Amino acid sequence: MALLLSAKGQAQEAVDVELILAVDVSLSMSPGELEIQRRGYAEALTHESVVQAIEDGINGRIALSYFEWAGDFSQRIVVPWTVVASAEDAARVAEMLSATPPRSARRTSISGAISFAADLFAESSFNGLRRVLDISGDGPNNQGPPVEEARDSLLAAGVTINGLPLMTNEGFSSNYDVADLDLYYADCVIGGPGAFMIPVNAWEQFSEAVRRKLVIELAGKEPAQMQPSIVLAQAEQRRDCMIGEKMWQDRNRMWPQ
Repeated sequence: MALLLSAKGQAQEAVDVELILAVDVSLSMSPGELEIQRRGYAEALTHESVVQAIEDGINGRIALSYFEWAGDFSQRIVVPWTVVASAEDAARVAEMLSATPPRSARRTSISGAISFAADLFAESSFNGLRRVLDISGDGPNNQGPPVEEARDSLLAAGVTINGLPLMTNEGFSSNYDVADLDLYYADCVIGGPGAFMIPVNAWEQFSEAVRRKLVIELAGKEPAQMQPSIVLAQAEQRRDCMIGEKMWQDRNRMWPQ
């Protein structure tokens, strides 16, 4: 058994980072916003600073996967595990992102997205020096297991979770928005060595925020303060991590099925 495990480990391709991009497509996002997200990630991944960060790594390549999520069982892989080692590789990923339109779905299950990412990491055939989940979203968890439970399980597996809270308030509905989504992400979502998040307050910031976030993640350096502002993971919890579930329960009491 030891020999078999050793052979499996040797067969895995070495990369600097195994990076999963998990992108919110819940119904609170308008079709225009969904398109901005796709385009923003495509532009960021092909930006020269991101390509340079990849090429400057020890192995000079990363493994990347991109999926979109909404409710507890609503996850769709758009880019399966793919090696990115050059501008040409990044361009191919950008083409995958533009090949099919995004599809929205009901509810917001950050915990479901984290659990889905855990399965993707388990299925990876790569051996990364670091493993990072980069998750974006425009609201708190309101379906599935508690977000802290899913987060802590993935952190225990050695994965760092970074966040991109979307605080634009331009979608179809704001009934389940929280004013301090950035603090919710800091307290309840992100975690692990060097974990951080970049709040997005206007869609005009989105592409730049993604680009800066990717450069930090790929370089593996401690993030410095910049605009849009960067928020590090908090040692002390300040926000109720069940706020999304409570808001949904209040809605059901007001509007019984």
